Amino acid sequence: MSNSADSPEAGSGDSSGPGSRTVESDGSSSPATGDPSARGGVRPVRVLTVGVFALAGLIFFTSFDTAKGTNIRTDASLLKLSDLIQERSHKNGQLDESNGVLRDDVEALAERDDGSTEAEDARLTALEKNAGTQRLKGEAITVTLNDAPPNATAKLPGYPEPQPDYLVIHQQDLQAVVNALWLGGAKGIKVMDQRLISTSAVRCVGNTLILQGRVYSPPYKIQAVGDPEKLQKALAESKAIQNYMVYVNVYGLGWKVTEDGPVTLPGYSGTVDLQYAKPVE
Repeated sequence: MSNSADSPEAGSGDSSGPGSRTVESDGSSSPATGDPSARGGVRPVRVLTVGVFALAGLIFFTSFDTAKGTNIRTDASLLKLSDLIQERSHKNGQLDESNGVLRDDVEALAERDDGSTEAEDARLTALEKNAGTQRLKGEAITVTLNDAPPNATAKLPGYPEPQPDYLVIHQQDLQAVVNALWLGGAKGIKVMDQRLISTSAVRCVGNTLILQGRVYSPPYKIQAVGDPEKLQKALAESKAIQNYMVYVNVYGLGWKVTEDGPVTLPGYSGTVDLQYAKPVE
């Protein structure tokens, strides 16, 4: 960076300028030298220039070290994160299946000679059934929810054109179906390929479902074992589902209820240990 004050001519008309001549004690004059001590120290503008270049160098180095040779101006990292989530979700599913097999082996070994009475065994079996860790057979229905088409418009007069939120399945929609099925006397419920238990949490992030460590995308399928007539009646009487049906009729959200006949729900195979926050010591 250049500055007119750096040249001797710029300060020739001002005795106090940085390029001025110094006055000796005997009244004679001599040219200003390049010795910083003769000018009262290093110029602030030069210090600032060095600082700017040093900061720029630090930024370039940090960017290079972060990028590691990749283009940080693209969304490739987001795609990698999405792939990682899917990979971990698939791995969690495999671990759940492996855990279920091991649990069956442990139970088979325990049944050989666990020292319990028949009454205690019967009570334990009943508890496991109610907990959802055992397979469940019975008549079932399946409810399928899906996002509306991205180019959906209002099908009925008097309704506004849809906002993006109107066209996707939300957490409360899934929860409304699950709650209605429990209210209708469901003996067991499966969401996608996982059995629900008392500590299961149906949560959505964006338009994806996160259930017990695994990630799912629509369409969402919820299967319940119970009296099909009572289950469908409970769905029809739910206020939350009645509100959802408005969006089905106006904007095309997906809704389908089918009777499946006799099915077997899988037992819950994940961990039953409670996870909770702990205070920092």
